[in-house]
Amino acid sequence: MKIVIFGLTISSSWGNGHATLWRGLCSALARQGHSVTFFERNTPYYAANRDLFTLPGGELVIYDDWAGELPRARRELADTDAAIVTSYCADAVPATELIVSAARPRSVFYDLDTPVTLSRLRHGETIPYIGSRGLADFDLVLSYTGGLAIDALRQDLGARHIVPLYGHVDPNVHRPVVAQPQYQADLCYLGTYSADRQDALNTLFMAPAEARPYLRFLIGGAQYPQDFPWSLNIYFVRHLPPSEHPAFFSSSRLSLNVTRRPMAEMGWCPSGRLFEATACGAAVITDDWEGLDAFFTPGEEILVARSSEDVLAAFDLSDAEVRRIADAGRARTLSEHISEHRARELVTTLEAAATTPVRELERA
Repeated sequence: MKIVIFGLTISSSWGNGHATLWRGLCSALARQGHSVTFFERNTPYYAANRDLFTLPGGELVIYDDWAGELPRARRELADTDAAIVTSYCADAVPATELIVSAARPRSVFYDLDTPVTLSRLRHGETIPYIGSRGLADFDLVLSYTGGLAIDALRQDLGARHIVPLYGHVDPNVHRPVVAQPQYQADLCYLGTYSADRQDALNTLFMAPAEARPYLRFLIGGAQYPQDFPWSLNIYFVRHLPPSEHPAFFSSSRLSLNVTRRPMAEMGWCPSGRLFEATACGAAVITDDWEGLDAFFTPGEEILVARSSEDVLAAFDLSDAEVRRIADAGRARTLSEHISEHRARELVTTLEAAATTPVRELERA
């Protein structure tokens, strides 16, 4: 199968969660015999922090101007089986117009930010990556979030065929490695700064750091503001490329996952970081959200924290118990949540979209 993607970025992992997911998925698709052409607008924001320059088994097209790239895009679509437009794609609207009017490929929208999309819609805010007709013209809509989001995409944006395609991890990239002194901590957290995560971060990270001043806490990420509430036992590592994630996760006794508020409220929203950390053998503490137990068994494969006290209790677990949870979480991720699995799900879903009536596809 040949797949063309019009996305936000795959070339830079700086300040976004899309790139690592696409790298894992595209690599898995290539290993399974499929080819991917990924179109990405050349923006200064990502160009200055580019950490991928070629797409193994596929082609990376970085362009400066949509109008100038349009002839190339048309040629690619002529022999393509499926064309995918993603949330936050810089040229999502003209790319949508192009693929839904083309004769050949199945037209697909993949919302990697579904709760944010629906939150903006309900607050009357502009959604720059969805046109005036919503999602009604696509043959298939993929959602990074399941649960209630599926009904909302149908009712609020007119999507006809909707299937969840959850996050995943490439175990060739994210795996246990030898701990590194610069990343050693009692609790680590890796994530780009987001205001809608801050309340949960205050409860599950900042407050425990204040309560246990003799422990070491580590944050890695980008875009943290000057007025972020640092304390003396909280250390900071600016943006880490994916190649450094294994050392980061492997060097901490515990790792925290915090979900963006719209995603937590919607539920069924496992972040890529959740799978990355567990694949690296980290014992993960996560905030709670509906559907979590469909991905990991709380208390067995992952620790769930609803308060600062829950995090403090995790510090008091024995090293043997922490290791047991870490090993169980990694085993669950490798058995169900790696990029190879999601690539097969994607191909199966694309094939079904081409041959299965609407009602049967939705039941599937």
